[in-house]
Amino acid sequence: MCGAALAAALTAPAQAQGPDGGKPPHWELKNSGTDVRFRGLSAVSRNTAWLAGSKGTVLRTSDGGASWRNVSPPGAAELEFRDIEAFDGRRAVVLAIGEGEASRVFRTEDGGTTWTESFRNTDAKAFYDCLTFFDRRHGLAMSDPVDGRFRILSTSDGGRSWKVLPSEGMPAAQEGEAGFAASGQCLVSSGSRDVWLATGGASRARVLHSSDRGLTWTATDTPIPAGDPARGVFALAFRDRTHGIAVGGDYRADQASPRAAAVSGDGGRTWKPSATPPPAYRSGVSWLPHSRSAALAVGPTGTDLTTDGGRTWRTLDTGSYDTVDCTQDLACWASGEKGRVARLER
Repeated sequence: MCGAALAAALTAPAQAQGPDGGKPPHWELKNSGTDVRFRGLSAVSRNTAWLAGSKGTVLRTSDGGASWRNVSPPGAAELEFRDIEAFDGRRAVVLAIGEGEASRVFRTEDGGTTWTESFRNTDAKAFYDCLTFFDRRHGLAMSDPVDGRFRILSTSDGGRSWKVLPSEGMPAAQEGEAGFAASGQCLVSSGSRDVWLATGGASRARVLHSSDRGLTWTATDTPIPAGDPARGVFALAFRDRTHGIAVGGDYRADQASPRAAAVSGDGGRTWKPSATPPPAYRSGVSWLPHSRSAALAVGPTGTDLTTDGGRTWRTLDTGSYDTVDCTQDLACWASGEKGRVARLER
């Protein structure tokens, strides 16, 4: 089933059967064996995925979620893992968030049997939120503004070592502006050099873009509501260097989130609100593989599907998830609170 066919199956009437006579595509919960919250997710394939969450927890599956191995770094129980980027079933980089030395990066080359701490933040003003990789060697991590500008950390050796990039090419941050460490998708890349950073908490929710691996940036306002520390763009997904989707809103359960999604067709230079946005706050988004127009967005109140590039959305499921990630072999995974993890079954 190609990406377009998968999207078509997802939009089929609920009573319709799948191609094998069973259910249409749906989330199937997998037993993670824990109750921690997994805001970090990196899907490698239909069989292999990594989870990163609270209490310093990292899990890995190599059998499609039938079983999970606890591969948490030793001594990390007090850390909050919010983002993980895996290159395969053995190599992964995980980010712990927080003020000062709570922000750390760990790396494994043996499936989590051993870990190396490759970065520990020593600046009390920095708070790292997300990381992304362009390829197996080059990657970036981002911190909330330090001295009025977002801080960017760079690696060129697969996460073995990191350096802070110069701040001269970064636009000034707004008062109160920050990133949201909600799904590991506030910093995303596409191709070998393009990267985008999502913001909120200030008067305007913005997306910053760099085409030179984080050296220089431009900032663009989005139509996603801001003006409060709980509002803004929470997640981004770019299927190439041109076509992007932003999702967010207000993460407070008692607050409405109108205009919770926006789309860009010019690499993030301009953003348009979705004509029919998701009905509530969404914290994660991922394009369906091998599809030019289909994507999934997730949040605490459900999962939504678009089949027109983000212009209109339809709710598929009402289960709670924080983040979503799809793979080239047409597998989609989602994870969230209370140990929840699921794979899209078809």
